[in-house]
Amino acid sequence: MNTLLIIAGIGIFGLFSEIFRIKKTLLPVVFLGLAAALVTTILDWNTNVTYFNNMMQVDNFSLAFTAVLIGITFLWFIVSPGFFLDETSKSDHFTLILFALTGGVLLTSFNNMIMLFLGIEILSISMYILAGSNKKSLASNESAFKYFLMGSFATGFLLFGITLVYGATGSFDLDVITTQISAGNLNSSIMLLMGILLIMIAMVFKVSAAPFHFWAPDVYQGAPTVITAFMSTVVKTAALAAFFRLFAHTFTGMADVWRTILVVISATTILIGNITAVYQTNVKRMLAYSSIAHAGYMIMAIVALNTAASSALLFYAIAYSISSIASFTILLMVSNSTGNDSIESFHGLAKKSPFLAVMTIISMLSLAGIPPTAGFFAKYYIFVAAMENYLTPLVLIAIIGSLIGVYFYFKIIIAMFREGNEKEMQFSGTYKIVLVIAGILAVALGVFPGLITGLL
Repeated sequence: MNTLLIIAGIGIFGLFSEIFRIKKTLLPVVFLGLAAALVTTILDWNTNVTYFNNMMQVDNFSLAFTAVLIGITFLWFIVSPGFFLDETSKSDHFTLILFALTGGVLLTSFNNMIMLFLGIEILSISMYILAGSNKKSLASNESAFKYFLMGSFATGFLLFGITLVYGATGSFDLDVITTQISAGNLNSSIMLLMGILLIMIAMVFKVSAAPFHFWAPDVYQGAPTVITAFMSTVVKTAALAAFFRLFAHTFTGMADVWRTILVVISATTILIGNITAVYQTNVKRMLAYSSIAHAGYMIMAIVALNTAASSALLFYAIAYSISSIASFTILLMVSNSTGNDSIESFHGLAKKSPFLAVMTIISMLSLAGIPPTAGFFAKYYIFVAAMENYLTPLVLIAIIGSLIGVYFYFKIIIAMFREGNEKEMQFSGTYKIVLVIAGILAVALGVFPGLITGLL
């Protein structure tokens, strides 16, 4: 609860910093506030408390994912000042990011359908605006409009689904809903089923899983790279945490109905994401399809329905987020130097900047799931959790998808060693800080995965 208040408070401070012309203090306050929020989250470990008449539940699951969201946002703020250096509305953008983080924290800890809707709306509205933050870019404006339009439809499905679940169970409270489903004390099982399916559609859209993934490549490519980095990490992690809390905890009594559907969605998402990424020449668009594929892997944790699933999802979210934030940071540096996001822009990078080349190799290997990086154990734990529930065909499809993924990730690595403009790159030291932190974490968790696996 204190974590939520701190983050929201920083966001409000950002609004007033514009009014009272104290924008120079904004970034230090943001860093101090996020550090305080992270410390508060850690200190709350092993507590299980509810707030707002059981509408929010703080437990180890919510605390772990909240810590991940705060940590990735902290890294994002290290990278972002360079992008917003010439922006007159930097405080507005930072405030929107903090409000989006507030919505993400709500999604990790909601215990009521109303709080779920509130968290998604706070997160989504902020991202709709941020996707179109580059006002001079037609692609950015188009991506924001498309994101808003598709997101509005998804929200409509979510509201309709929540209404039907309420009609079937007589409550918005997740604990009551779980009890009602387990006891079979329902006003209408068909109404509940329809509600669950509609909520599933909305959540599948939010995590950009097939067949509701079509918005992601255009939005990711059109939005500013720093915004895309936040969208593919914090937003996706928060949505998947909410997805898991809702289906793996609350709707387990109806798992026989929705589980098969999610298995198909997971397999389809993995294949579509990986296969389509192979044909991309734009790195930003390729990472968008990669993000779609990773959503498919993480959905496997939801359908696993066992004690290992939550730990597997947490490890995967951490490994994917640190590798993804590193990848987008590298892309930002390369595109700033070359003026484009194509794979060809990476030509000669190994000679221009050996440091950047090493960081690129680490992040690509982690995303591909190759040891000794965190991505290897991320996929391993997900596969083990799925195998424990006899989801062998899904695991085989996931392995095939991973092998396909190796191909397009290595396309970037190989491109770095080809002949190209070998003029030395100049970039901010803040970028190096993020890459060093992400690189160390990716390798450390690949060597010592037990640092995370024992938390949940």
